[in-house]
Amino acid sequence: MMLSSPFCEIFVMLLTRHLDANAALVTLIEPLTPCDGFSPTNLPGVQVLRASCDVARGPQIYEPSLMIVAQGSKVAYLGPRTLEYGAGHYLIQAMPVPFECETFAMPNAPLLGVTVGIDRVVLGELVMAMGIRPGPPPAAQTLESMSSVVLDDAMRGCVERLLQCLHDPLESRIMGPARVRELLFTALRGPQADVLRALVEQQGQFSRIATSLNHLHAHYAEPLNIETLAGYANMSASTFHEHFKRCTLLSPVQYLKRLRLLKAQQLLLVEGMGVAQAAHRVGYQSTSQFSREYKRYFERSPGDERAA
Repeated sequence: MMLSSPFCEIFVMLLTRHLDANAALVTLIEPLTPCDGFSPTNLPGVQVLRASCDVARGPQIYEPSLMIVAQGSKVAYLGPRTLEYGAGHYLIQAMPVPFECETFAMPNAPLLGVTVGIDRVVLGELVMAMGIRPGPPPAAQTLESMSSVVLDDAMRGCVERLLQCLHDPLESRIMGPARVRELLFTALRGPQADVLRALVEQQGQFSRIATSLNHLHAHYAEPLNIETLAGYANMSASTFHEHFKRCTLLSPVQYLKRLRLLKAQQLLLVEGMGVAQAAHRVGYQSTSQFSREYKRYFERSPGDERAA
């Protein structure tokens, strides 16, 4: 069946506007990405991302953040869930949960994106200023630690203004924090607002697990103490274990092991650290145990990783 001419014209107009809007973001991000990978910007907590070729599926972990993709696409695998976030989408990473990620890009059209860290203090100030009163704590199982959201006009405008200010060090210093607040404010009015609000509802289980994760990330090289983590969540050890696994899909012991291995991978790849040194830096007492667990998780030895 042929579509009516007016409908076709409207569709083409909307598609063209969408492509032009993404092109504007690409133009702003590209000069900020000197190389593949994550690059810092003039604004703390904000990084830009570039990938010039496909990256095979592999383990990853992101700090709590919003990741906006302007070109290329990514697929995240978290337990039974598959999340696609390509050009015109953004990923809400409410909790730093280990997952697997696959990247699709080409040299002449690299993946380009920007990530904005979620500051829970700023988020709490916004929730309070917006007059959002905590209702009954939502059930933990209904809140997703990771979700993909369509980039609407309001969010795209916020991202564009943020990227524009990153090109000017003075504007970044003066206006940057306000641009980040505007971005979080807009996300709080979006379809995944519940999970962001839950991060700062002090009596909610989601928020309390997030607090324990903050402590775990700051002390991951130390021996795991379930009672201490449960204390940060203001829960009994058994209740903490149950809600921790519900939020992260992992037990605390499994989570710590994956976190240590991912941190070690960064030490090997980014800092060029030796295998034994990296193992001890992330809390392993035995280099041979570290090597075994590393190979089991990444499907290559830490020595091969460092050489590559």
